[in-house]
Amino acid sequence: VQLVESGGGSVQAGGSLRLSCSVSGYIISDPCMGWFRQAPGKERETVAAKYTALGISYYADSAKGRFTISQDNAKSTVYLQMTSLKPEDTAMYYCAARAYCPDTATMTRPGLYEYWGQGTQVTVS
Repeated sequence: VQLVESGGGSVQAGGSLRLSCSVSGYIISDPCMGWFRQAPGKERETVAAKYTALGISYYADSAKGRFTISQDNAKSTVYLQMTSLKPEDTAMYYCAARAYCPDTATMTRPGLYEYWGQGTQVTVS
């Protein structure tokens, strides 16, 4: 299984970015997907997650109203659309996958995800 993120970069505050996570080699057709971020000196935190099979999703309070997680199953790609970016959004962003998320509590625990991408840096100034 391979997850590859892209779309990070440097933007000014108020700007937008769309992160992509391409998933390959996963036999599960519709896994639970999450976006996480980690800033220097801080713990990894959940940004957003989505499990289409159960119709559940999660957004961190810091992401609500600004970020949107979506997926294109035909392209095996998950997106994180980020708008109104703030300097505090600066971090390395990772996508991750697990086969099944029975509830939002599971979604928000990075340690429960089986597969991770290498990360893409987002810098907001």
